[in-house]
Amino acid sequence: MPSDPARSSMTLSDPADGAYSETDPMLGERRLSADETDGREEDDEDEGPGSGVHNMPKESPLAMALQILVPFLLAGFGTVSAGMVLDVVQHWGAFQYITEIFILVPALLGLKGNLEMTLASRLSTAVNVGKMDSPIEKWNLIIGNLALKQVQATVVGFLAAVAAVVLGWIPEGKFQMSHAVLLCSSSVATAFIASLLQGIIMVGVIVGSKKTGINPDNVATPIAASFGDLITLAILAWISQGLYKCLDTYPYVSSLVCAFFMLLTPLWMVISSKHPASRTLLYSGWEPVITAMVISSIGGLILDKTVSDPNLAGIVVYTPVINGIGGNLVAIQSSRISTHLHFHCAPGEVPDETKGCYYPCRTFCGTGANHRSAQVLILLVVPGHVIFLYTIHLMKSGHTTLTPIFMSVYLATALLQVLLLLCIADWMVHSMWRSGKDPDSFSIPYLTALGDLLGTALLALSFHFLWVIGDRDSDVGD
Repeated sequence: MPSDPARSSMTLSDPADGAYSETDPMLGERRLSADETDGREEDDEDEGPGSGVHNMPKESPLAMALQILVPFLLAGFGTVSAGMVLDVVQHWGAFQYITEIFILVPALLGLKGNLEMTLASRLSTAVNVGKMDSPIEKWNLIIGNLALKQVQATVVGFLAAVAAVVLGWIPEGKFQMSHAVLLCSSSVATAFIASLLQGIIMVGVIVGSKKTGINPDNVATPIAASFGDLITLAILAWISQGLYKCLDTYPYVSSLVCAFFMLLTPLWMVISSKHPASRTLLYSGWEPVITAMVISSIGGLILDKTVSDPNLAGIVVYTPVINGIGGNLVAIQSSRISTHLHFHCAPGEVPDETKGCYYPCRTFCGTGANHRSAQVLILLVVPGHVIFLYTIHLMKSGHTTLTPIFMSVYLATALLQVLLLLCIADWMVHSMWRSGKDPDSFSIPYLTALGDLLGTALLALSFHFLWVIGDRDSDVGD
């Protein structure tokens, strides 16, 4: 079959022209059509190692499961640690007297979905389609994306604090300026510092995956969350408690902290605008990030109201776990589907089997790579949560006895959450690709935010249900 001319690669330091689209930065030098893909898979063994065409990584379900398992467990233990930290710090002065900090928790923990996992997904796709083979292209891509992430983290941190003020105080008719400034300072500083640390770790993971021959789609997004929740929550607790102690004696400290990090924003904007891909997202990438923050904040409001009920305070330790695990699994699936589309479909075109009305069997029933990954991911939910529940129990954290009723209700809740998220991911990623948007940048923020909202809401309903049916020694309450 005659091949099309190779697609000229835009150098990453060149200015973007008007035709530069959101999906262009991640596209390989030549995309295979569906027919070419079938032929290519048959001829792979005859393909010389020097071929310039990048092929979709092949992996068996077992190899996929093994690659996913270790980072999945690491991420799970990270969320368990975050839950244990939240269980402790909920009794600190700042969290006791400024309860709106609880509204910030899902929004700031959700930054790993808004920013870290999105960065991981973009760079994983870039590795797989060969956009990081050149050292110059690689580092321009990395620096541009890291700078973009700092801009987004600062702005989202500020908006999350505003949302916490609106959702927490306005309905009650209470407003205190010093507390509002403390919320803004804590949120902005936490978002900035945590995003920078996690971004550096993420780049190291993806570059290391490329060198060791591991598919970064399988490991990057869960590792992005491995210590993300713990780091973010620890920083938020430390900063908010420190600023709370300064509130009476040095009230201006909160304002100075907020102003310092906000004034760094123009510097990061200049750096990110040097790269065409990050410059495109600097203007067009705000919709999913801000919408996801609002969705997560609604989950935070549910958490704030649930924690305020002494009978249901035991929910705190489990919230980061169920939200984090659901977000990690759906981010893996989203990243894999996006990479598949980048390889095999032009923007605006989707595979024949995904056309027409969506139905859930489409996600799980089949022998394609994305079907197999959905099956593997759903099989990890129950054993994974059992391990994490017993870890919390052995560490004597939380206030919940692992009764058979509690275990059954909790695992059913977790399974329902992930089933819904995987179905939504299948529909959303293909819909975004059909509309010409890059799913790597747009889908994961929505999906992880929905994971936070679904996880918190379903968990709150589960605890209410357990309380109503009488599974309530001091195990459900605090």
